[in-house]
Amino acid sequence: MFNRVNATLTPEAAQTVKNAIAAIQQALPFLVGLTPNERMSLPKISVSNKVFTEDAIQAALNNPEILPGFIKPQYLKIDLDLYHSLDELVLLVQQMGEKLADTQLLAGSEAYASALTIYKIFAAAAGTGVAGSKTVYEQLRRRFTGAARQVTPTPQTPAA
Repeated sequence: MFNRVNATLTPEAAQTVKNAIAAIQQALPFLVGLTPNERMSLPKISVSNKVFTEDAIQAALNNPEILPGFIKPQYLKIDLDLYHSLDELVLLVQQMGEKLADTQLLAGSEAYASALTIYKIFAAAAGTGVAGSKTVYEQLRRRFTGAARQVTPTPQTPAA
C-alpha cells in the first residue's frame, strides 16, 4: 500500500485556518451568494465579450449625456474593476479548494483501501483458524452483509 498523504491536522492548525477564512470574509463583506437559477440565468462576462464590455463602459463614461439618467457609468466601471480585482483571488481560492478536496479524497481513499486490506487479512486469518481473528472478521464482515451476493471487496491501488 502506497501512502501519499501522511499528515495530521491539529485543532490549533484547523482553528488558524478558520480564523484566516473569517478574516478573508471580513475583508470582503460585499460577497454575495447566488441561487443555482441565478447562476444559470445571469449574463456572464467571458473572453469573447470582455473587450466589448470594457469598450461599452468606456463609451458610457465618455458620453454620459447620451445615456438615460438612471444609468450611472461610474457604477458600471466600479463593477468591472471589482470583476478584474476578484479574478486573481477566485483563482487562488479555487486552487486551494481543489487541493483541500483532493487531500481529503486521497486521505479517505488510503484509509478505506487499507481497511479493505485489513479485512482480507482477518478473513484469511479466520479461515485458517488464527485465534481471535474470527470475532474481528465477523465484526468487519457486517459492513458487507445484505449485498446481493457475498463478494470480498478488492482494494484499489492508487495510481502513481
